[in-house]
Amino acid sequence: MTPWNQVTIIGTGLIGGSLGLAMKRAGLARRVVGVGHRPSTLDQALASGAADETTLDAAEGVRGSDLVVLATAVGLFEPLLRQAADSLADGAVVIDVGSTKAQVVRTGEALVPAGRAFVGCHPIAGSEKRGIDYADAGLFDGAVCILTPTDATPADALARVTDTWAALGMRVVRLSPAEHDHLLAEVSHLPHVVAAALVQAVRPDAEPLVGSGWRDTTRVAGGDPGLWRDILLTNSGDVAAALARFREALEALQDAVARGDGDRIQHLLADAKARRDRIVGEQ
Repeated sequence: MTPWNQVTIIGTGLIGGSLGLAMKRAGLARRVVGVGHRPSTLDQALASGAADETTLDAAEGVRGSDLVVLATAVGLFEPLLRQAADSLADGAVVIDVGSTKAQVVRTGEALVPAGRAFVGCHPIAGSEKRGIDYADAGLFDGAVCILTPTDATPADALARVTDTWAALGMRVVRLSPAEHDHLLAEVSHLPHVVAAALVQAVRPDAEPLVGSGWRDTTRVAGGDPGLWRDILLTNSGDVAAALARFREALEALQDAVARGDGDRIQHLLADAKARRDRIVGEQ
């Protein structure tokens, strides 16, 4: 595909830094501008090759760019767009990499001026690590990217954004913003909340005895609390509903254990194992 002339990435952490590296590796951007709020992070982005130029000013950073990427916590998208909107070039495409979409897309479409486009995106890639130190050009290889177009999304912008993620090695899926939030609440947002609750449930005297199973089960609880606060707040209804379903499943196990019902315990565990094996095996 024809490379973007200039790409501005607002937020040069794990995802933003990885995207800069990946786009340059794939020849998808002639120039990358990194925008951040810490000079030290921007210096690292330059040193690693994730950006060719950096600035602390969002409005300055987007000038002349034909693609702008919001790669901060979702709670910062609105103030950043308000700062940068008037400086967006005619025809520019704005995308995000946030983990929630309904509120983000409403905000993006409302704030991006006429003659520009907003396309909601969620590359499902990354880890509980954060920061430019962990940026990796191969982070997106083989992963899924969800695009959430609406009736207001220009077809040409959607096609070009689709081609960009595909060129980075991602499998592109399209969902409505509401459907995205409903489904991701179950497979992404709920696991993080459950992992955090599991950590909170451990008594201090048991901490020295944790093993690999506990570490594996709670790995995602090591994610950035501020980032996850914004995710949960911008998808509160679907996450609350997912938590209610989880509570029902947990209560079924609790009841079987309390009654000493071995057959029921084994049935519930076997059903969970079979379903997990199937889901993982299909990926």
